[in-house]
Amino acid sequence: MPSPVRDVPWTQLYIGLGFTTLATLILELSLTRIFSVVFYYHFAFLAISIALFGLGAGGVFSYVISAKPGNLYTKLGALALSAGGAVMAALLIILFFPLDLGYTLIAIVYLASALPFFFAGTVVSIAISEAIERVDRAYFWDLAGASAGCLLLIPFLHVFGGPNTVIAAAVLYLVSAAVWFHQAAVLGAGGARRRATAVLAALLLVILMIVNGKVRFIDVRHAKGQDIPAERFTAWNSFSRIGVAGSDAGWTVVIDGDATTGIASFDWDRGLTPDERFKLLHEGQGFPYILRPAAKTLVIGAGGGYDVARALAGGSHDVTAVEINPIIATDIMRNHFAAASHRIYFLHDVHVPPSEDGRSFVRRSPEKYQVIQATLVDTWASTAAGAFALSENNLYTADAFYDYFSHLTPDGLLSFTRWGFDPPRESLRLVTLAMDALGRLGESDFARHVIAVRANASSIHGWGALDTVLISREAFTASDAAAVRTAAADAHMDVVYAPGDPPSNAFGQLLEAPDPQTFLRDYPYNVAPVSDDQPFFFYTVQPRDLWEFVRHASTLSADYKVNRAVPLLFAVVGISLAATVLVLLLPRWLLGSRLPKQKGVVPFLWYFLFLGAGYILIQVALIQRFIILLGHPEYALTVIVFSMLVSSGLGSYSSKRLIGNDDNKLVRVLALVAVLIGALAAGAGPLVANAAAWPLPAKIALTAILIAPAAFLMGMPFPSGLRRLEQRHAPSIRWAWSLNSASSVLGSAGAIFLAIYFGLRATLLIGGALYLCAMIVILATDRRTASSRPA
Repeated sequence: MPSPVRDVPWTQLYIGLGFTTLATLILELSLTRIFSVVFYYHFAFLAISIALFGLGAGGVFSYVISAKPGNLYTKLGALALSAGGAVMAALLIILFFPLDLGYTLIAIVYLASALPFFFAGTVVSIAISEAIERVDRAYFWDLAGASAGCLLLIPFLHVFGGPNTVIAAAVLYLVSAAVWFHQAAVLGAGGARRRATAVLAALLLVILMIVNGKVRFIDVRHAKGQDIPAERFTAWNSFSRIGVAGSDAGWTVVIDGDATTGIASFDWDRGLTPDERFKLLHEGQGFPYILRPAAKTLVIGAGGGYDVARALAGGSHDVTAVEINPIIATDIMRNHFAAASHRIYFLHDVHVPPSEDGRSFVRRSPEKYQVIQATLVDTWASTAAGAFALSENNLYTADAFYDYFSHLTPDGLLSFTRWGFDPPRESLRLVTLAMDALGRLGESDFARHVIAVRANASSIHGWGALDTVLISREAFTASDAAAVRTAAADAHMDVVYAPGDPPSNAFGQLLEAPDPQTFLRDYPYNVAPVSDDQPFFFYTVQPRDLWEFVRHASTLSADYKVNRAVPLLFAVVGISLAATVLVLLLPRWLLGSRLPKQKGVVPFLWYFLFLGAGYILIQVALIQRFIILLGHPEYALTVIVFSMLVSSGLGSYSSKRLIGNDDNKLVRVLALVAVLIGALAAGAGPLVANAAAWPLPAKIALTAILIAPAAFLMGMPFPSGLRRLEQRHAPSIRWAWSLNSASSVLGSAGAIFLAIYFGLRATLLIGGALYLCAMIVILATDRRTASSRPA
């Protein structure tokens, strides 16, 4: 018997759903930025888990809301209104709570931040359930709202800043509340006054955004447990908050309240004094210009211009300064603080290309340089991709070093400065990267290609000394080593290793080891070379020693910041597993006697778990994989997430027509997703390398074309599965939605875990394999259901 036709206001339902997911995505990604500033970058990753868990818990709670009497649209409006209020409460708690980073604060922030997602998840779950006969279109509007949020996030952060972007998410929730209350009023359920309340509240928050943009009374006041000093300038983008503090005596650029770079303030019109020139050249970072005076130079991570100043002090007349952050390169150095730097970025000998990742610039550049330099270029900050990146850095991989060597002149050298510890970690891993890359170029006597010097040796057991590692394309000469020794003695620095030195420390022992692999296996830290497939340069704790590191490592060292994220990652994976199990079981308790009696329904819910985890695994891996090609985290975030959401939305919209109720077609779609993801895993690397020199629009088009077919098909299985579940047991639809969201939490944590220990290619393949698992569920439950039917 055909189902009765219901009089559903489809347009209002689609619009309300779209505004809800639009607000949710903007809130989720803007919170990652604020978490990265107020706490540490790996807490930004926690924001993603908070969001997805809240959405899943809201789906479970939708059972309770739906069972209560009252008009559906009035309830949806009240939930959206509550989401808007919860956003403001969470923002104030995050920004103005006490400074300590104890577990109590983390728990309070977690609960407060999860609350708006909890309400939003309840709204989306009820709306999807209400639209089950048009779930393909409802899911399309769900993804359309999220993709619009992806597009709006970057301009919102640029124009409004982090806190105001969160307030904007609250405004959008109130707009969705007005849409729901309007429909309630149309149906005579008394929603007119509530609609007016939602509109008035939205207008008041818009006024608050305008006022706050001028006086900034709702702003970040503390970061990493410390008060932020008075700042002369502040700006946000999708991967950083930049402030400038200090005075005319010296200005410091502060990135996410933590990493800093000074603004070089040398008077280039007057010229350098002898003392200024000596100081610039007789630091470790100045040694390459003692060895290669007047070198044609590429500076990666130019920041406030100190490395540029060192090259100029060494007589260079051709300095290319690449800076990934446009706020630093343009707003600070060429606008607000140009005078403070004596316009160093405007000098005739200095060339500042448009902001992009240094690795991407090197790949597309046809130039050869005598010196390529990078000083303490970090990714302490998370991207607005949700800290999916954690602390990976494509600048520090063996593949990157191969690119750098390929862009050196025969007498050229690399100069990389990292933190030095005892025993060495980051600086020694630079050596292993160089050995790997030089080996590809046919070199074998690595000990003649490396010089390492150390400044601030007294800090080696504290925050860290400064180790500068010089690596030459051709072997260093005896005069090179002598010049470094002389300069180090003049600067009261230590020469850690130079060609000809006995293997008295880790550098010499590694470089002269008959079997470097044995050395690396037995070394107390993981300093093995990392590749583009596993670009986690900063993680140096051996997996076997992780627990000991957590218990005994000094919290005052620079590498503690990074390595402490790994235990947190394990904790989040554990919490995510527990949350997924809870969401799997809780609706059974809520449903009670209404649990489905027929076979195959509860096992079918595994289908939605595999889809949720698989989708997020694939998305995380693709974002990281294409940063190298697109040259900027913002571009990778926007192009990958937007392309996937739009393509998946179109796939959802087409699913009813292309798949319908045909299980065989659904099985073929799931299998084809796995095949296409496997092809992406195999072909993305070569394609990225071959397209390195393409113009940006062509790179964006290539990325979208590569991703669109798989993403289009990935949009079909979820609504198709919901239609099948509705035929078997309609009350379980919200259960499936909750489980899909909860498994996304598990997938987001699992993606980083897999990338660290198995690589991005393996992460992609596992994501594709989960779609095969979903296919197996379809086959198994279909057979089980068929066998249980009466003859």
